[in-house]
Amino acid sequence: MKKLLISLTLLLSVGLLHAQTEEQKVKDVLSTYKSALEKLDVKGTDALFVANSQIIESGKVEGTYQEYLAHHIGPELGDFTSFKYDPYNVVVTVTGDYAFAVETYNYTIILKKDNSEIKRRGVASSFLKKENGQWKIVHMHNSSRKL
Repeated sequence: MKKLLISLTLLLSVGLLHAQTEEQKVKDVLSTYKSALEKLDVKGTDALFVANSQIIESGKVEGTYQEYLAHHIGPELGDFTSFKYDPYNVVVTVTGDYAFAVETYNYTIILKKDNSEIKRRGVASSFLKKENGQWKIVHMHNSSRKL
């Protein structure tokens, strides 16, 4: 009986550690994207998204990440002096090769043209898929409102 309990405990522990590890990997993908935005340099971030991803921002379907990068966020970042998230929180649920994340945050943008600040409260929901051993964003929907 003691061996059975030890075996069950080990199996549960390994399962929880695996889930926590996968949860952290998903958080790492989202963190890498957030960090790129804060650095105002999104080069290479397309690798974080599947080819046929879908981005929705504040009531508008932006298309794939590549389209969003070319026509929205990429050019927009050029108008910023600074883009900072604070506070930032993310909750991730992993189920097999799929994950769902909800990010909540405040952000402050400082514009190049006049050093004015834009302060917003935001939320994003993301759906990720494990593809060839790597977590990638399939769908991201974010919105914000004035603080």
